[in-house]
Amino acid sequence: MILKNIHKSFGDKSVLNNLSFELKIGSRTCIMGASGSGKTTLLNIILGLIKPDSGEIIDLPNRISAVFQEDRLCEPYSAVKNVFAVTGKENGYEKIVALLRELGLEGSEHLPVSTLSGGMRRRVALARALLARGDVFILDEPFKGLDEETRANVIDVINRYTKGKTLIVSTHDIRDASDLGAEIFNL
Repeated sequence: MILKNIHKSFGDKSVLNNLSFELKIGSRTCIMGASGSGKTTLLNIILGLIKPDSGEIIDLPNRISAVFQEDRLCEPYSAVKNVFAVTGKENGYEKIVALLRELGLEGSEHLPVSTLSGGMRRRVALARALLARGDVFILDEPFKGLDEETRANVIDVINRYTKGKTLIVSTHDIRDASDLGAEIFNL
């Protein structure tokens, strides 16, 4: 996937200015930068959710799985139902429950996500993305709201589920690049 001369402004504020880089199939990249530097904007352009003002993306894979900056869960549904709604045809109930338990959600799988903590909700969103059949995984600040022990476990799960796939993670924490075996791209 090649991003070529991507430019995006919001009003008179330029967020991305002639950004170009290449992501090889199977690569792992952490996009880093200060708040407001354009990390989420860049991910949303790759996802096709917003259009760049100019530039292009070449060889974008068809199947992209994402964790957004906000969790985007169906509040009254359980964790299992939230994951099943997106991945149910490809993954059975047992596989969904197993991943939720791997992510430390045992005992909470059937509770409405509206009753879960922020970190628990984040892991439901991650489970949904990891079980969606993607060639590229885009994770926007996937570790927010997680304590250190949970973060380490989640990184292990992400590494296993995205092995051999292209992984793009936006983060503020340089440790994430090391723990994910990712190159750093600074905005």
